Amino acid sequence: MSPAEIQSCLSGVLDPEFGHSLGELGMLKSAAIGDGGVPSIEIELPTPAYPNRGRLAELAQAALSAKFPGSPLANVSFSWRVRGKESGGKIGLRVKNVIAVGSGKGGVGKSTTAAILAYGLKNFGARVGLMDADVYGPSIPLLCGAQNAGQPAMVEHQGPDGQVIPRIQPIEKDGLKLLSIGFLIREDQAVVWRGPMLHKLLTQFLAQTDWGDLDYLIIDLPPGTGDVSLTLSQLLGLAGAVVVCTPQKVALIDAVKALSMFDQVKIPVLGIVENMTGDIFGRGGAKDQAGKSNIPFLGEVPIDACIRVLGDDGRIGEVFNEGSPVREPLLKICQNVAMQVAKSLIETPELPTLEIL
Repeated sequence: MSPAEIQSCLSGVLDPEFGHSLGELGMLKSAAIGDGGVPSIEIELPTPAYPNRGRLAELAQAALSAKFPGSPLANVSFSWRVRGKESGGKIGLRVKNVIAVGSGKGGVGKSTTAAILAYGLKNFGARVGLMDADVYGPSIPLLCGAQNAGQPAMVEHQGPDGQVIPRIQPIEKDGLKLLSIGFLIREDQAVVWRGPMLHKLLTQFLAQTDWGDLDYLIIDLPPGTGDVSLTLSQLLGLAGAVVVCTPQKVALIDAVKALSMFDQVKIPVLGIVENMTGDIFGRGGAKDQAGKSNIPFLGEVPIDACIRVLGDDGRIGEVFNEGSPVREPLLKICQNVAMQVAKSLIETPELPTLEIL
């Protein structure tokens, strides 16, 4: 048994999450023979939020045992490298995947869900930014406990032609990079703008901001079906959108409009999150709508007071602390979003085939 034979054997193993072989996915990073003839295999995952590592290791082990009877059990290790659409490459963003979080109406917990998604992906180890595009009702500074962080600094960068270019420096909090108009105005100040001003601000927040190298940039959209999504679709090749909805029919009506909006502006929908699931608003409405619309259901956010308390206190990231009653369902939602992004890359025919490393 040689490293080349190990790689040949494992290249045909079907990944349980993607339904494609490890060879097709380019997930076999290395194979070696160690002391005592023990094989060592490194599998490179396309996201740190991959949920089924144990099962994948079992399948790899079974394939080796069938091909090489009597051989020692292999040491299977995992690494990860987020793959993406390089969503903002045309405007200079070094971001693998830009994910928009939207809803058809206000009051359904869209901003809270966007913040939870950002903290959850960071919890898995990804490099994450969170941009507040809800100009008329910015909530991200409060949710993240950064409302007193002051205005973002301006940093001068030298372009390739020697020209000095001023760039906005995002606020850093809890390992996240944050940007919101809430950092630029008084807490009680209303923003009264027409569309062109909004378009200009979004362009500055994206093209004129030093986000650095990110795996995911989460964008909290304003409620409704306004022109922000159209602006984003023109500036970026988004990895997709997450639609947030509460279970009751009055909210589902507007969620359907949000799905239609994303379809019209050519932004793929990654799925629906049902927020505030429980006795007050019911359960299952968003899941039923996901089935009717033939899009993934990403999970339920339980209507638990700790989410409201932590959000009001600017400690929303603590929903992922050990012992949190909502930790597991929220981590599952974040995993589902990350996996939908990864699956969209595999299922998009115009993308290049991933090669065996």
